[in-house]
Amino acid sequence: MTSALALPGRIEAEDYLFHEADLIDTWALDDWAGLFTEDGEYFVPALDDPDGEPGRSLFFVYDNRHRLAERAKRLLKPAAHAEFPRSKIQHLIGNVRVVPSDLGDARFLCNFIVYRSRNDHTEVFPGRAVHDVVRADGQWKIRRKRAVVATDTLRDQGRLSFIL
Repeated sequence: MTSALALPGRIEAEDYLFHEADLIDTWALDDWAGLFTEDGEYFVPALDDPDGEPGRSLFFVYDNRHRLAERAKRLLKPAAHAEFPRSKIQHLIGNVRVVPSDLGDARFLCNFIVYRSRNDHTEVFPGRAVHDVVRADGQWKIRRKRAVVATDTLRDQGRLSFIL
């Protein structure tokens, strides 16, 4: 769906990705879910198939907009034992690029490192993210986000109970 609109600059994409990361890091998950379009999707593919596609691959997370909002609500409840007390999360975003997208008006690419600290243990999740975004009402909205964890095992991390 490559648009006739000019691609945004790297700084605009960085600001957007930094804002998204801050919403997750501060546990403003309802606001984070609001960054997605109504038909938005969020994927975390299996480690052995980072380019997998729905319908033929398995995913750690494969949420449409509705499931994404429900996941955000669930993680914010004290009954969410995997995240109560809440982890301290810190995203580092780098190597941001902007390229054309077949699924939106632009594609924001970045590398990330997510630090998760909980119960005297810190886990590190390196990876890359692909955001296919559209311009709606003067704001960028995420149509599809793929967060690929760049490790060959999650043994050291234990589990993926938070949003990358």
